Amino acid sequence: MRWSEFTAACPEIATPARERFVRDELALLGTVTRDGWPRISPCEVDFAGDDLVLGMMWRSPKALDLRRGSPLLVHSVQPDRHAARPDIKLSGRGLEITDPAGRRAFQEAIRARIEWAPDEPSFHLFALDVERAAVLSFADERETVTLWDPDRGLRSRTKVEE
Repeated sequence: MRWSEFTAACPEIATPARERFVRDELALLGTVTRDGWPRISPCEVDFAGDDLVLGMMWRSPKALDLRRGSPLLVHSVQPDRHAARPDIKLSGRGLEITDPAGRRAFQEAIRARIEWAPDEPSFHLFALDVERAAVLSFADERETVTLWDPDRGLRSRTKVEE
């Protein structure tokens, strides 16, 4: 489901995820290569219209993975080894945005964020189609895992360190 639908279905994860990605401006993107190997790449994330979007350099390996239909994982970036901020993990697929209005919305969003935007047609653009989401928190000597998928909904478990 697109970001706006995910936000309506699971605001408990979508809200902190959006705050985190807006603040950090960067995430790790996991894809699968043509020969089945995992690939992890840094990727800027933006919100344009009703979508969480991933803009990529033209013909970059990660863009080609997504064009081929690779599943993806968007993972927040930890600033240090202490993991003071929860990890955000969003799994799904990248839906290529080719319509001019969607691409302009992305260009406007990135220009507002960094005062620059790529020119057409020199970039790939994908909307995240969310299939699963998770938040992992390691605060107060507790490990809390909150999971969501459309079939089982929101659930959480906490483990206290001994």
